[in-house]
Amino acid sequence: MAARIARCMLLFPLVFLLAGCDWVVLRPSGDIAMQQRDLIVVSTILMLLIVLPVMALTALFAWRYRQSNKEANYDPEWHHSTQLELVIWSAPLLIIIALGAVTWIATHTLDPFRPLDRIDAQRPVQADVKPLKVQVVAMDWKWLFIYPDYGIASVNEMAAPVDVPIEFSITASTVMNSFFIPALAGQIYAMPAMETKLHAVINKAGDYEGFSANYSGHGFSHMRFRFAGMSGADFDGWVAKVREAKDPLNREEYQRLDQPSERVPVRHYGSIMAGLFDAVVNLCVDPNKMCMRDMMAIDARGGLGMAGVYNVSRLAYDRPRSQVSRAQAEAFVLSLCQVGPEVMLSAAADAPMYGLLR
Repeated sequence: MAARIARCMLLFPLVFLLAGCDWVVLRPSGDIAMQQRDLIVVSTILMLLIVLPVMALTALFAWRYRQSNKEANYDPEWHHSTQLELVIWSAPLLIIIALGAVTWIATHTLDPFRPLDRIDAQRPVQADVKPLKVQVVAMDWKWLFIYPDYGIASVNEMAAPVDVPIEFSITASTVMNSFFIPALAGQIYAMPAMETKLHAVINKAGDYEGFSANYSGHGFSHMRFRFAGMSGADFDGWVAKVREAKDPLNREEYQRLDQPSERVPVRHYGSIMAGLFDAVVNLCVDPNKMCMRDMMAIDARGGLGMAGVYNVSRLAYDRPRSQVSRAQAEAFVLSLCQVGPEVMLSAAADAPMYGLLR
């Protein structure tokens, strides 16, 4: 017995290690994250209303009806109790109804695509307030933040003024990822060729951490960035500092930045190419690639048949990262144009796509 107590006492100092944990999810600094925290707490309490009594009654029944307790009633013919059945079924049903109502309300109120209608619980968003627009690109393995209204961009660093609504537009350059700033709002997936939205606000100045919450390859562990909540004046100073950077973010620089790299230091761009984020979403930062919107427009018109065969070479978006075999290319072309291989290869001989099949 003494040895067991001694072992337990040795584990006690480990409790102090928990003092270093940052309970940011339960103590966030943004109104959206605060509402999500409240949803977690309310849902947990509602579930504990069932879990705790069940656990307590399980222990009570095991103790009261143990074999050595001769005072407990022994009734092997017992099989039904209306009162007990009402309690067993009505309590969980009421909890499920309450959880459903809370979840339904929160699903609509906290919809990431829904613009904010309040700064916090006491302050609504004024009609003349213009949100801060931030375009986010998840790359391998770093984060690119574009401020279209200011004409600047940064890598692995983001800043926003306190109590100003933030409108995020989020995409990815290669694989699916997840954008997550626990102090600000819940995670939002970033997917190539798609644009997702997030509306949030930071209510306290400070330095916060953002990171990738979805495994995306070798450099995933270090895919982190700094998010700074600032006063209006400090944010203006940060914008002025970024604008001093001499490097422009154009197509060529973006393609260099898009190459896989790890532990990338903070980098600023004092100017950006107009429409860059739209080109990223449409997978056509490379001017030799057809934009997704153009491809979908062609599909909407029923395709171009043999007249559009040359466009196949412009659809190999992932060729720098993966080798496209001759068989795969031929199968793709055949499925696109629905013609025989002899006609396809003869028509492709003089087309730009010939290099892809060669």
